[in-house]
Amino acid sequence: MLGRAHLIRSAVLGLAAFAGALLPLHAQDSERAIAIAAELSSQGSQSKLTLTLSKRVDARAFVMERPDRAVIDLPEVNFQLDAEAGRRRDGVVQSFRYGLFAPGRSRIVVDLAAPATVGRIETVTRAKDGAVLMTIPLQRVDREAFRKASAAADPSPAPSRAAAAATGDPRPLIVIDAGHGGTDPGAIASSGVFEKDIVFGYAQDLAGKLNAAGRYRVQMTRDRDVFVPLGERVRIAREAKADLFISIHADSISSAPQVRGATIYTGSEKATDAESAKLAERENRADAAAGAEAAEATPDIADILQELTLRETRGFSSTFARSLMGQLTPVMEMSTKPHREARFVVLRSPDVPSVLVELGYLSSKRDLEKLQDPEWRAGVTGSMAKAIEQFFATRTSIGRPETATRRSAAIAPVSP
Repeated sequence: MLGRAHLIRSAVLGLAAFAGALLPLHAQDSERAIAIAAELSSQGSQSKLTLTLSKRVDARAFVMERPDRAVIDLPEVNFQLDAEAGRRRDGVVQSFRYGLFAPGRSRIVVDLAAPATVGRIETVTRAKDGAVLMTIPLQRVDREAFRKASAAADPSPAPSRAAAAATGDPRPLIVIDAGHGGTDPGAIASSGVFEKDIVFGYAQDLAGKLNAAGRYRVQMTRDRDVFVPLGERVRIAREAKADLFISIHADSISSAPQVRGATIYTGSEKATDAESAKLAERENRADAAAGAEAAEATPDIADILQELTLRETRGFSSTFARSLMGQLTPVMEMSTKPHREARFVVLRSPDVPSVLVELGYLSSKRDLEKLQDPEWRAGVTGSMAKAIEQFFATRTSIGRPETATRRSAAIAPVSP
């Protein structure tokens, strides 16, 4: 019985990419490979994912449990696939996603509908146009065989991007964290819009406003569409000795499209409510969604000085959250409980005041329209900038936490 094949092609960008594929391979050695099509087919217990590339690349694959997924690591690839690529189920493949995992390194994460291992990856050059076809076979196996394959895998962590602390500049340092990125798209609207793209626009806009003001140093945890582990986001802020950390997100609840409005979260061991606890749990699985080891929470704090530092830092976080809520309320709709607490990994820094802002819900048609409106975005980021200014104007009179961790980085390190 012949297997079914699904061909996914890009209608517009694919034409330009194909022109690149027609060039001799030696002419493209200095360029990134371009992925212009993806074909998924299944026959019996085996499925195959075939990429059409403009040049040959090396690939490395492994599998991971909880959730079951296959991961294919590649050199940096320019993916120019159709917007629907990866969303259709076939055989052992539930879906797949792709993107930049680290500078110079791309990744494909295949969500498995059943346990499967990755066979030998083969590449052939198509004679008619010089395009390279890379075939990734996935063979269904039993649970025990999959568990052994997963245990034998050695997924190398993404290289550290932690920033060195700036010296000689007295201006407060603001670290802006655009949620998700690369192989982790975050929430996906019914229209196909990715959370990672929306929040990156807001992060860039806010950074631009703060830089233009000239009163702050600004650093982003990611400056393009790349995956950054949750623990690495926290480490970036701590090692840079940031004065404020702002993580920007946009949630989605497909079962409740009527829910809308923005919410500001601060860190706490106990969530304000069940909804906040569930959201934190989803966000804390971001590393697993990108095909990386799930982030672990900061170890319990035993040192009394460290505990006092954390308490003081969370007090500053709540102060900023209230300031932010006051500035945002006039320009955007807030949720029924606009300030909540939950155990988010990215809010676990013991010495950097931190907040997570959920701008709205991609599952709400009303919120989604506003989130994609450049004029509305400018108003929101302008109000966020005002809240930052208000917060630091107040802190000059009440001081800032002189923490044990700022004096000794060895205390309670953040796990990656």
